[in-house]
Amino acid sequence: MPLRALARVNLAAIERNCRLLAAAAGDAQLCPVVKGEGYGHGAVMTAVAAQGAGAKWLGVATANEAMDLRMAGIEARLIVLGAVSPEELDIALAADADLVVWSEAFAGAAAGSRLHIKLDSGMGRLGTRDAELATRLAGREDVVGLMTHFATADERGDSFLGEQLDRFTDWVAPLRDARPELIVHAANSAATLRQPAARFDMVRCGIAIYGLDPFGEDPLAHGLEPALALETYAAAVKPCAPGESAGYGRQFVATEPTVLATLPIGYADGVRRGLTNNADALIGGLRRPLVGTVSMDNVTVDLGSDGDVAVGAPAVLIGEQDGERILVEEVARRLDTINYEVTCGISARVTRDYHRDGEQA
Repeated sequence: MPLRALARVNLAAIERNCRLLAAAAGDAQLCPVVKGEGYGHGAVMTAVAAQGAGAKWLGVATANEAMDLRMAGIEARLIVLGAVSPEELDIALAADADLVVWSEAFAGAAAGSRLHIKLDSGMGRLGTRDAELATRLAGREDVVGLMTHFATADERGDSFLGEQLDRFTDWVAPLRDARPELIVHAANSAATLRQPAARFDMVRCGIAIYGLDPFGEDPLAHGLEPALALETYAAAVKPCAPGESAGYGRQFVATEPTVLATLPIGYADGVRRGLTNNADALIGGLRRPLVGTVSMDNVTVDLGSDGDVAVGAPAVLIGEQDGERILVEEVARRLDTINYEVTCGISARVTRDYHRDGEQA
């Protein structure tokens, strides 16, 4: 019998995606981003795969994420991209992580670390909008990098990416002339693929290293390989007569004789309730619609009147089976969200199984 809920992660796919992105970045270094438990794939194992592909940098969001990687033996240079509170500063320093700063007070408190000055060129979140302040901070001897972050890089054809890039480039140019050793970085996955001028000295790729499309369309169009499959099995198979229902609230009532399979996976595992009557699972190489309310621990699938599926049959909610495929991007569209949220939402109670092209990692 298969496991109740299993996220299979292909580390070889992550390695190949990293190499593809490094090649696309040209002379720029690749900094794979493994925050949020590697976007749901597992931070440590993703970091191992990224290092195996030659990555010398890794990006995280928090001091604790940096420490977790160090405790697991990850040796790459780490940069904490998010805010660090005074209480978390010692953790970041103990993890030997680079820090992102945008105020004189925090730059002073973080003395002893390697600092990256962040200009808010238009994202409107972290970073300073005061270019003069940013220039003063960039004069510190412990500053090793200059950075920004793009708000609309994943929106093809928009003009704001160019505006942000111009603003950042104008600020960076004289600083690079004075200190050519500074590492300049701005591009996320979308900007890396879309805008060569945004690559500078390093690119910070997150979503694309997992084989997901930063534009929310089709990763295969960019040569990316989805690394994660979400699998379960048919725990029960039973006939359903007209008028009989399945799930809370009777959101599915059969109008003709059919067969239903119950899959022991639900919203506590990351299968969002918004997929009620709004998703497919692959069983026997065929798409089968999810019917009835997604509950905490179970979903129900309509096999049809001639559904010949045995208890224990493997089921795939994300991934491929017998040539049929369900992409994360499809699930995201059904939920009116982004692929990031789908994989980040796969909960810790789902077992992660790591392999390299089918061979156990």
